[in-house]
Amino acid sequence: MHVEIERKFLVDKNKWEEVKKDSGKTVQQKYLLAEPDKSIRVRIKGDKGYITLKGKSSGFTRNEYEYEIPLQDAGELMEHFPGGLILKTRYKIMFGGKLWEVDEFRDANEGLIVAEIELKSEDESFELPEWVGQEITNDVRYYNASLSKNPFKSWD
Repeated sequence: MHVEIERKFLVDKNKWEEVKKDSGKTVQQKYLLAEPDKSIRVRIKGDKGYITLKGKSSGFTRNEYEYEIPLQDAGELMEHFPGGLILKTRYKIMFGGKLWEVDEFRDANEGLIVAEIELKSEDESFELPEWVGQEITNDVRYYNASLSKNPFKSWD
């Protein structure tokens, strides 16, 4: 069983603009199932397709199974299932000896920038970059599955 231990944070847009980064990678994803305690998503990242199954979160941890699938299959699954498409650019940034993934959302979630860090244990310590703000790990509104149903731009 594979578990994901992840913490998520909002990103300060002004400080993020000053960060030296690569051009990022375009990510498209759609949820075939998006429920509070489980999700199934299809993702296209660059020239690769993936299917991911995630279980219910407990603290910062949840079960996660991710498999590479043919790119054509990923595209067909996205095309034939209803639901909101998530579009974002993902950047990978090393800070304090740890890998941070920063997603700049586009389309219906434009304006939202989220940083996440995967850890080996829930009590693992790490440094926060200056461009990281409020922690949103347990705020379900910021889960990508939630954003596919209730996009950031529609929030009051």
